[in-house]
Amino acid sequence: MGKALAEQYPSARRIFDEADTAFAAAGSVAADLQVRRLSALCFEGPAEDLQLTEITQPAILTASVAAYSVLADEGIRPAFVAGHSLGEYSANVAAGTFAFSDAVGLVRRRGRYMQEAVPLGTGAMAAILGADLAIVSQACEEAAQGEVVSPANINGPGQIVIAGHASAVQRASERVKALGARRAIPLAVSAPFHCALMKPAEQRLEPELRGLAAAHPSVPVVANVDAEPKRDSQSAVDALVRQVSAPVRWEDVVRRLASEGVTTYVEVGPGTVLSGLVKKIQPDARVLTFGSPESLGAIVAACSISTEK
Repeated sequence: MGKALAEQYPSARRIFDEADTAFAAAGSVAADLQVRRLSALCFEGPAEDLQLTEITQPAILTASVAAYSVLADEGIRPAFVAGHSLGEYSANVAAGTFAFSDAVGLVRRRGRYMQEAVPLGTGAMAAILGADLAIVSQACEEAAQGEVVSPANINGPGQIVIAGHASAVQRASERVKALGARRAIPLAVSAPFHCALMKPAEQRLEPELRGLAAAHPSVPVVANVDAEPKRDSQSAVDALVRQVSAPVRWEDVVRRLASEGVTTYVEVGPGTVLSGLVKKIQPDARVLTFGSPESLGAIVAACSISTEK
């Protein structure tokens, strides 16, 4: 992940080097991971280490910011930025809200706090396909039985992820199918993100977020928690605090961007999941992805001929 960019572009290489230093300084709950560089984990794995959320989060952040640094070198600047869950940190780095090195350590601890908030196996998440938010919310309410289960990612039309106690998620998955959902798919995750069970993680992370050296974003950051553009440092940080235990309202984020006149989107970093979601939410949008050198020419050409946001 990101290896080709680091080999070809000095700015991307610098980002990975900076990440290695910040990652090591943030410490680890696993002693054997302290000796591994983050760049080596990104480039070489092993997959079982990358799947640990305290590794996953800084790894994806680093690969995303490395890709963004290449675009910035080409003079490409966004009119707005947004990111899905962890991606909101990458968005804030791109907007200059806080330094990349600070973000690396912060998201490593964010991952650790999220993992430690709920004992392994206690929580779960499931993707619900073919049901709207009202139906999913109803199923969660009826299935809770004193436990936590709620919408966690409202990703787009007919795609909502729920999170909470494992038994409650199972009950809600059965109930939502009875209410007409097409499928309920258990997700392989290490913790139930973006639900009330994450409150302990939010409380641990909040003083660190509020202690960051932060600046007003250079462009608005459309936040997960309320789909509102954040134009000052305090509101941008507040949104990151709240999103730990609040649902990711990605469909609302994209609709807000569209309402602001955005018609061209570039998904920056590894993967293409968000591109697919954007196309479902805003079918007439121009959607591009950038995570490897071979796609740079298309991005530069599209952005240079576009006068749209």
